[in-house]
Amino acid sequence: MFSDSLRIVWVYPDLLSTYGDRGNALILASRAQRRGYPVEVLEVRSDQPLPATADIYLVGGGEDGPQALGAQRLIADGGLHRAVAQGSVVFGVCAGYQLLGSSFFAKGTKYAGLELLDLSSDRGPTRAIGELAGTIDPRLGLPPLSGFENHGGRTRLGSEVSPLAQLTAGIGNDTRTEGAWRGKLLGTYSHGPALARNPALADLLLRWAVGVNQLPPLDDTWSERLRAERHAAVAAAARP
Repeated sequence: MFSDSLRIVWVYPDLLSTYGDRGNALILASRAQRRGYPVEVLEVRSDQPLPATADIYLVGGGEDGPQALGAQRLIADGGLHRAVAQGSVVFGVCAGYQLLGSSFFAKGTKYAGLELLDLSSDRGPTRAIGELAGTIDPRLGLPPLSGFENHGGRTRLGSEVSPLAQLTAGIGNDTRTEGAWRGKLLGTYSHGPALARNPALADLLLRWAVGVNQLPPLDDTWSERLRAERHAAVAAAARP
């Protein structure tokens, strides 16, 4: 779909922006612009129609009520489904990850999701809060995942999706795996925001969007320092 300008849509910032996930849009725009790509970031509120011709759609975290309302409005709107059918990239975080599946629970009620990923979510016995780390699916060619999770859900993956990562720390989907992906759709429980702590993941989304196998390298000194510090903290916490 990519043409003259990379179009990034931040989906429903009035509902799904509890945990600073706007940072993912800033990171993507910055990394694209530093490589010479013209970028347009669109913030589309829940009372506005969702454009179906953008390159990347970002769906962030949110509390139970806004998550349920966001899912209902996205289903009614249909724009995200049309975008996926045309080959757009979708990145969902936390509540945004859950609502990409078939169903999720909010305030004790089961709600229909968008059915874009073969997964479903319910409530866990405890709230998952803390560092999240894992080994990412080798087919994606990325370094280990680093993030912070804050959610009460547990997610079951179906046969049509693959886990984003095998966990080394945290709860993620089910204490074993974290996130899910299929094609150009990817979801995670990782905040931080996710793409600030995982610049290679940001570049993967950009590569999917622009249709290239490799992007010019960037100076990620500060990102790598942050990642090293967080990985060291996780390792230290795991020691007896």
